[in-house]
Amino acid sequence: MNAVAKVSKFVGDTFSIWVILFALLGFFMPTLFTGLKGQISLLLGIVMFGMGLTLSSADFREVFRRPLDVALGVVGHYIIMPLLAYGLAIALQLPPDIAVGVILVGCCPSGTSSNVMTFLSKGDVALGVSIASVSTLIAPLATPAMISLLAGQWMDISASSLILDILKVVIVPIVLGVIVKSLFRKQAEAATVALPFVSTLAIVLIVSIVVGLNRDKIVETGLLIFLVVILHNGLGYLLGYLFAKAIRMNPAQRKAIVFETGMQNSGLGASLAAAHFNPLAAVPSAIFSVWHNISGSLLATWFARRAAKEEQQTTDWIKK
Repeated sequence: MNAVAKVSKFVGDTFSIWVILFALLGFFMPTLFTGLKGQISLLLGIVMFGMGLTLSSADFREVFRRPLDVALGVVGHYIIMPLLAYGLAIALQLPPDIAVGVILVGCCPSGTSSNVMTFLSKGDVALGVSIASVSTLIAPLATPAMISLLAGQWMDISASSLILDILKVVIVPIVLGVIVKSLFRKQAEAATVALPFVSTLAIVLIVSIVVGLNRDKIVETGLLIFLVVILHNGLGYLLGYLFAKAIRMNPAQRKAIVFETGMQNSGLGASLAAAHFNPLAAVPSAIFSVWHNISGSLLATWFARRAAKEEQQTTDWIKK
């Protein structure tokens, strides 16, 4: 088990590298992955089941201990990223499929790796976990509602189909994970050491499948989509920070809000796009999955170094 834990930890710690590697494999060797196109929902379900295995009462304790902070974080997430996506789609006059894809990823709940980035940045992890959990649990209502509101001008949106799909690939696996953990606690806790490996494998396969299916279209529109994704993610971080500062959160809480706002569950975006829209609509989610892990790691490192520098300055001042 120690060997499994070490391998799993290594894979989890190098998650960004694996995402990039598999995205490149999907681009240059698409036939390796295109045959798995019908398994995207299953792969996302595996990730969500793993999330259910790791949830505990402590994750929701913050909801009741600091309901206003959690509520503001969730509301900020579901307002900032969807409106940013819509604004970019209008400002850059994006083609319909790409516009819908950008809005789709913008309307998804917080990303699965946002809590890791909050931890690395020395942010308020408890707050971040609570926001991510609540934003995920209300996704069956919030995500379809925002997509219908913002993407309806480009194509017809079936909110009921989106609701059912999110329940199927997100909520049901999470609930099953929680049930399994409650019934088989020791076995579930033992199995969680392998979760970073399993979740990473599932996510990188989703990315490689989407990239492989859309290789030619990525060649045609890749630069535009990359530009939109970078702007969407970067502005999400910035506005998340400004929002947290405006409502007078402390520095650790601001970091949590930054990552819970700017990082999306792009796996869900890819799954919904593949099931309900043109395959090209899944590309922004795939690229977002690659980029936000790179940018998140860089930003978390910068935050951590800044915090360490401030702590050292405080220590030096006390000594004087």
